[in-house]
Amino acid sequence: MINLLTNTARTAILIWICTFIQIYWSMGVLTDNTSSGCLDCSFFHDAFFISLFSTLILTVLFVLLDLIKKNSVKVAAKWILLMAGWFFWDYTIFVDRESSWSTYDLKGEIYCTLYTSAIPIIILAAITLIILHLDLVLSKLKK
Repeated sequence: MINLLTNTARTAILIWICTFIQIYWSMGVLTDNTSSGCLDCSFFHDAFFISLFSTLILTVLFVLLDLIKKNSVKVAAKWILLMAGWFFWDYTIFVDRESSWSTYDLKGEIYCTLYTSAIPIIILAAITLIILHLDLVLSKLKK
């Protein structure tokens, strides 16, 4: 039981940190833009609470995915969840802080979000999963 709580806490902390970094890395150019939903909210405020909310959801999903025996399926599912979740939040921030003040269409919003967030999402998702599955990575390297 202690091991499960320790792993869950480690997972939650790592997801929160990586989500926060990912948001600032990919959407940091919008830090000076005003939010259309909350004129007084800072970018830090949005990033903090988005990271917190993502952490709660992703940690529960990751703990459930850990019940899967096959490691490749487990890691692939986590990879997809991280990338989809992070892209969704980046898209939300882009719409809130940039496109709501302009004339973007849906295709333009998705393209701009993908353009600014693809590399940060891929790199940080890989780092997150490598750290979470460090024991698996090390055992593969030893072979």
